[in-house]
This record gives sequence, structure tokens and C-alpha cells, in this order.
Amino acid sequence: MPETLAALLLAHVLADFVFQSGWMVANKRRVAGLAAHGAVVLICAVITTGQVTLSLIWLTALHLAVDAVKALVGRGLSGFLADQAAHLAALAALALWQPGLYGQGLWGGIAALPGLFTLLAGFLLATRAGGFAIGLLMAPFALTVPVEGLQGAGRIIGLLERGLIFGLILLGQPEDVGLLMAAKSILRFGAVKDDRALSEYVIIGTLASFGWAMLAGYGTVALMALLPPLGISPATP
Repeated sequence: MPETLAALLLAHVLADFVFQSGWMVANKRRVAGLAAHGAVVLICAVITTGQVTLSLIWLTALHLAVDAVKALVGRGLSGFLADQAAHLAALAALALWQPGLYGQGLWGGIAALPGLFTLLAGFLLATRAGGFAIGLLMAPFALTVPVEGLQGAGRIIGLLERGLIFGLILLGQPEDVGLLMAAKSILRFGAVKDDRALSEYVIIGTLASFGWAMLAGYGTVALMALLPPLGISPATP
């Protein structure tokens, strides 16, 4: 079952956060946009599981149904989290229903592949998905707090810090996350010390970004513990 879940998880992450174009997102209320995204979802699932089955077609249909509901009523961070929770629940349900789905596919004989799937999915969740989530969280504050600096620098900094935190968790060095936070606080101190609104904006964004990356890291470690090892040290309590 963990192998199937790993394959389905990577397929979902690739379909939603890598290969889903801006046009697909903007046209979720139209049949064309929804169908295009559905094709990506199905193709990714077929590739990661190594086979075409009716259950993957049903999973794709459920994915599109959830997306359609979100397009109509879901807004902001709460809509994003509810949407992703529904997708993950569907993946887990399919993995429980057909635990041998991955093992029966083309890649079933490659024992290390599910672990690599999990590692890549976790990294993308920490970085790419985290960027969307933090952006939605901070959007209301960004309207009232002018943030100066290099164009797009904040987004790149967020990606880098979440990637580093994810790596530290995977390498069993969670205590170094505190050092990273201290280093960022020192670098930011001069820019925000005289502006309370900006300092609060930075604190909220930093804590949310760090927390998201740690959640993704520990979730990845938990799933990888159920799979054949890849030689990466688990996180210590």
C-alpha cells in the first residue's frame, strides 16, 4: 500500500503544482480548462503507476469534481487547503482499496522507486505547493504592507528556505532549522526594526513558511519509513 500511495502522491503533485498551467487554473469553470487538467492528472497517474486502470480514470473524475467545486465556492487559503485535503483523502482511499496497484504496474520490480517518488513529491510539496499556500496566506496583508526590494526576490527566498528546511529534516538535522531562522532574522532586522507592520508581515510569512516546510519534511520521512530505504538518515526526535 505505501508504494501505491507514493506513486499516486507524486502523480498528484506533478499534475497540480508542476504541469498545471496558468490557463488551466484560470479556466477551471470551463469544460476545456477542466478537461485539459484532467488529461494531465490521468497521464501523470498512468506514468507513476506504470499502468492504465479503471480506478485511475475514476480517480481523475473525482479530482475534477473536487476542482470544479473549488472553482465555484473555494477562495483563498481555506479553499486551497480544503481542495488539497480532499485530493489526498482520495489518493489514500484508492491506495487502501487497491494496495497492489503500483506492484502490478511496469515499475513494480523497482523497489527503490517509490522512495524516490516520495522524496520528489515531498520536495515539491515543501517548495512549490508551499509557495502557493504562503502566497494565499499573505495576500490580504500584502495589500496594506508595501514590500520593497528586488522583483520576485521574496518568492525565491521562500523557495530556497523551504528547500533547505526540507533537506535538514530529511538529513535528521532539525535543530539547524533554528539556526536558519536566526540567520534570516538577523539579515531582516535592519529592514523591519522601525516598521511594526512590515515586521509582523515578515514574522507571519517566515513562521508559516518554516512550519509548512517542516510539515512536508516530517510527512515525507514518515512515508519513506514504510518504504525500502534510500540511505537517508531519518529525523531524530
